[in-house]
Amino acid sequence: MLEIAENGRTWVLSGPTSSYAVHLTEQDELLHLHWGPAIALADAEELAARPLPGASSFESQLDGREEYPVEGGPRFARPALSVRTPERRGTEWTFERYDTEGDELRLRFRDGGLAITLHYRTRGDVVERWTTLDNDGAEPLELLRADSATWTLPEREGWRLSQLHGRWAAESRLVRSDLTYGEKVIGSRRGHTGHQHLPWVALDTDATEERGEVYGCALGWSGSWRLAVAQLPDARVQITGGAGYDDSGLLLLAPGESFTTPVFAGLWSDTGYGGASRTWHTYQRTYVIPDADQDRPVLYNSWEATQFDISEDQQEVLARRAAAVGVELFVVDDGWFGARTSDRAGLGDWTPNPDRFPAGLKPLADRVHALGMQFGIWVEPEMVNADSDLYRAHPDWVQYQEGRKRTEFRNQLVLNLAREDVQEYLWEQLDGLLSSAPIDYVKWDFNRCFTDAGWPGEPYPQRLWVDHVRALYGLLDRLREAHPGVAFESCSGGGGRIDLGIMSRTDQVWTSDNTDPLDRLAIQHGFSQIHPARVMAAWVTDSPNTQLNGRVSSLRFRFVSAMAGVLGVGADLSEWTEEELAEARRWVDLYKEIRPLVQHGDLHRLRPPTGGLSAVQYVRGDETVVLALLQAQHYGEPLPALRLRGLDPTTSYECLETGEVHRGAVLLHHGLRTGLRGDLDATVLRLRRI
Repeated sequence: MLEIAENGRTWVLSGPTSSYAVHLTEQDELLHLHWGPAIALADAEELAARPLPGASSFESQLDGREEYPVEGGPRFARPALSVRTPERRGTEWTFERYDTEGDELRLRFRDGGLAITLHYRTRGDVVERWTTLDNDGAEPLELLRADSATWTLPEREGWRLSQLHGRWAAESRLVRSDLTYGEKVIGSRRGHTGHQHLPWVALDTDATEERGEVYGCALGWSGSWRLAVAQLPDARVQITGGAGYDDSGLLLLAPGESFTTPVFAGLWSDTGYGGASRTWHTYQRTYVIPDADQDRPVLYNSWEATQFDISEDQQEVLARRAAAVGVELFVVDDGWFGARTSDRAGLGDWTPNPDRFPAGLKPLADRVHALGMQFGIWVEPEMVNADSDLYRAHPDWVQYQEGRKRTEFRNQLVLNLAREDVQEYLWEQLDGLLSSAPIDYVKWDFNRCFTDAGWPGEPYPQRLWVDHVRALYGLLDRLREAHPGVAFESCSGGGGRIDLGIMSRTDQVWTSDNTDPLDRLAIQHGFSQIHPARVMAAWVTDSPNTQLNGRVSSLRFRFVSAMAGVLGVGADLSEWTEEELAEARRWVDLYKEIRPLVQHGDLHRLRPPTGGLSAVQYVRGDETVVLALLQAQHYGEPLPALRLRGLDPTTSYECLETGEVHRGAVLLHHGLRTGLRGDLDATVLRLRRI
């Protein structure tokens, strides 16, 4: 809901439980008024009437209060906008008008030939903000920095910052720390979202999983990015974020050109970390993720079974075994195309290897469909090997610096997707591939960061950092429109490209290359702070885990760990015993029963993966399911009961596993094995209203 004051200078956007308010002064200073519990327009007008504190030669009355700080004038805080022309740097804007379209508010300002439009839109209790910059003048404008938004928090004592950090195979681990004076900056200068941080932060003062105020912000951008959380000298806190990591130059806007920043979304919740997470999940399932109401299928991926040594007959053998355990989507991973017999060759040549697939992918895809499964493939379109037909024909199509060595990681280079000829080549290759066989799913990978991000001959080569991402989005949008039945998964060596931007164009994401079920608990716990289980791909792989750490774990533990998201199997099924295959079938059948709750239900984190026992709960309608995992048990101490959440306290629930009937705040004594050995164990408990 949007309310506007009679004088047209105060605006209040409200969701079911929260409000966001801004005010324009007579001097055209746009001030932040309120973000928090729901208020009325009259309350916002009362806040707007309060005078600003006096300024001094050492402090600014705007710092910490301005809605979108620009560079220049009486300001010392980090600017969200920094513009340079041949004659000047900085911004002195004047307000032109506001307008609305549906539930979107637009505030339009001008500085000479630069038009600046601030956009606001509520999606439930999530506020979406972004900025459009139009060059209406006669001279070019350089955008050194153009952040999406600045968020201002209310005055509180003792702010605490939550963030997700990591590295390859150890992504999205949650850490909380006290916020101190100065700036905390996280981001990526790698050309993609990165394994090191997810573009999300949350702040609170005394919240728990179930109670307390939490403010959260998440950026929808899949390239380099930066979030800066600043506690200013007067203790006010602001969060500024957008595309690009530094201020060395983002884009050059020629006359008539414009730039729209990515969405920077924010929410307020008074129901703790858990309530904030559920709000984020609902927002993404409702407004961000394509076809989010559809169940994601159980998939099998052949990579760990075969790696590069693949053949059509061998893939069919795996497909038959996968179908026998209940898999619904069979995926051929790396090695099906070009001269791809190792990671040294073939990237860029997106045609089936004639020795491995003599008649292309269609015969295998048809046989997979005949087994009752969908068919998928792996691609890495933004990359090229030096040993490829593409690179030999177009060595100038990669990112490189003139006169410098072309760095290779994983024996590959990054294509300059900002070039229109590269975009058209990839469109033709991928559109032709998806038209050549009945392909239902594409795992889109990105296995190295930008290093030599140059563009010889381009007058403004810095633009490739932004234009690469814009071209990626355009290519995905074009492919989805031309092939509406094809689902896409975002992958980047695991969780290196996970954000609201890529999530709006893909059906799920690969959470981590680490498939160890115990390690996955912390990764999935952090992931769930912002993103829903509906997009979180998780695999059951072999034990010992030879890909990473050699840990031995039971099939039971591996399945229950992976059932917390979109279940997949990545093991070598040709080596599994009949007993293991039969057990796997039982787990897959159980997952299909609980899948609507896991993928579409409300998540409650009952116990974090920091002690001996961890547990998550999903609630949907009259049903709930609990996944409990015993990580370790010391000295034979008894395990605590699990108090369930999100249920009707006046209603009775029956546990389908034990037959016990529970009422009110349900306490479950789970059926985990206990003893002195400290074995890994896991269980699934289902309850239904009676």
